[in-house]
Amino acid sequence: MKSYKQRGYENRIELLQGTLDLMILQTLQWGPRHGYGILQAIRTGSGDVLQVETGSLYPALHRLERKKWIKAEWTVSENNQKVKSYQLTAAGKKQLAAERSNWERLTAAMAGILNPTEGA
Repeated sequence: MKSYKQRGYENRIELLQGTLDLMILQTLQWGPRHGYGILQAIRTGSGDVLQVETGSLYPALHRLERKKWIKAEWTVSENNQKVKSYQLTAAGKKQLAAERSNWERLTAAMAGILNPTEGA
């Protein structure tokens, strides 16, 4: 049987993976990108607050590809190098919409806790 601490840690990992999945899907909504382009888009889009490590990105990309939410193909980059480019699939677009809805519900719930209205 797992201890409370172990279960809490696992839940935290799941939340982080889900958040990373959402960020990747959202980034690919703007068009196909290779791994480094995804990292840059997340970093830039977050105002340099979020730094995703390649050790987290590529397992997430492979997981999303297995779920058929993204597809990958080899392309040639601006630097004339062969790179794997990822793009959102139709199933990925549906998943992105669902994930965004869940995220909006979560942020609204958190806002209700962090900023309760008077008299509540």
